[in-house]
Amino acid sequence: MTQFAKLYGGSLYDLAVEEGADGAILDQLEGCLALLRDNPDYLKLLSTPSVPKKERCGLLDQALRGSVHQYLLNFLKILCERGQLRQLSQCAEAYRQKYNAAHGIVEATAVSAVALTDDQALRLRQKLEAVTGKQIRLRCKVDPAVLGGIRLDIDGTELDGTVRSRLDGLRSAIGAATL
Repeated sequence: MTQFAKLYGGSLYDLAVEEGADGAILDQLEGCLALLRDNPDYLKLLSTPSVPKKERCGLLDQALRGSVHQYLLNFLKILCERGQLRQLSQCAEAYRQKYNAAHGIVEATAVSAVALTDDQALRLRQKLEAVTGKQIRLRCKVDPAVLGGIRLDIDGTELDGTVRSRLDGLRSAIGAATL
């Protein structure tokens, strides 16, 4: 994450907290990210230097006025004016990190060979919350290469209970054994 993103995303969070709208702005920020991700041509248009800044900001205003908080709209306009709109995802990550830290939320990713059912994901999240004492925001991913079991990434710490890692461990142990 760039210093620019940390500074701007963190500043947006600080402003949102003062307004008491940190949760709402986070949701809207993620919605804006999805909008730009789903419409890459719109992002390209908003990042084109040959289009005057005033027109680009006007396009943002037309698209988002009334549907997002004024602070978020102004934030997007500032990024657009400075030609930094492509850093929005990193700014959102900085915002999310500050939000999570302030609200005792830990992000976790579970990787399994097959998709976890809703019940399995709920039980895993509840177990992680009981162990950590914090609220867990769990994302589940599927990677057939793990073969079985589950790999967890919790706040930068990886816990690997996959069949793949156990097989790799066996290979290493067999390879290191001398006869």
